[in-house]
Amino acid sequence: MRKLRQFVAIALLTAAVLSVVLPLPNQNSGHLLTAAEAQGSTLTIYSGRSEDLVGPAIEQFEADTGIAVEVRYGSTSNLALTILEEGANTEADVFFAQDAGALGLLAKDGALAPLPSYILDSVEPRFRSADGLWVGITGRARVITYNTEALAEADLPASLLDFTDPAWQGRVGFAPTNASFLSHLTALRVAEGDDAARAFVQGLLDNGARQYENNSAAVAAVAAGEIDAALVNHYYMYRVLAETPGASLASYYFPGDDIGNLVNVAGAAIVTSSDAKPLAQQFIAYLLSRTAQTYFVEETYEYPLLLGMDADPRLKPLAEIETPDVDLSDLDDLEATLDLLDEVLNS
Repeated sequence: MRKLRQFVAIALLTAAVLSVVLPLPNQNSGHLLTAAEAQGSTLTIYSGRSEDLVGPAIEQFEADTGIAVEVRYGSTSNLALTILEEGANTEADVFFAQDAGALGLLAKDGALAPLPSYILDSVEPRFRSADGLWVGITGRARVITYNTEALAEADLPASLLDFTDPAWQGRVGFAPTNASFLSHLTALRVAEGDDAARAFVQGLLDNGARQYENNSAAVAAVAAGEIDAALVNHYYMYRVLAETPGASLASYYFPGDDIGNLVNVAGAAIVTSSDAKPLAQQFIAYLLSRTAQTYFVEETYEYPLLLGMDADPRLKPLAEIETPDVDLSDLDDLEATLDLLDEVLNS
């Protein structure tokens, strides 16, 4: 309820956001619906983002637009496979994914419809599909969260791959089965090849890197002094700091366009077979409105991807992060990554 109250307060301060935040003339597919036009309409969303996280935003969208929404929640990968299995019979109008890999999978299968330019142009090109088939909603940077009592920023290596150096013996942690690590390892496969990805994971293991169930546990271990640093998404540190303001934690971004600087996205797309495309466009435009982007910034500490929106001031600005030359749509081959990881972990 706290999230919903906060979101409503934000919405009240930005009334009529759908008509003022994004350019809405007849670009590609016509205007967004007015509240009167939307009355009685229903939109079906398959969401790989949890109800606790996005439910308040969806409820506010319904209240602001008059569009009724039905949501099917599940894991991003499972919902992507479900859309493929259901084919033209799927009930999904919108796929709201936790990461770009699943969106890339659907795009390559022809399951996604082109988005209008007013939506695509509201986000940097590196955070949207080159083919215009999906758009990032929020950014999730891979970083090194480290214990400031054990390390200074100058002590951190120049590349993610340097954590296999013996100097880091027993000092690093990661969550090998976490979706964000799997996507990151997929990016390494795409950029450097399978052998490099295999050598990186094997190097971590040989170096005594500790394995954790998830990113939260890895950051908690850093805060407790159990390890010096962890390979995680940037926002987990801020969640710990919200609970323990004095924790000795900081985030490190690598210099240059190192593979360690991957910024993945939570993104959205319209399913090809949808017969409610104007409603779907309206929902995605809403996710990229200042109302929704402010909600995600304050509730999840993720990077807003709407051009001109500021992130939490404690974050390194997106414009200053040199992301690796990896097309996020190419992070779709998670099955091969899982096979590689299973091979190394169980060898």
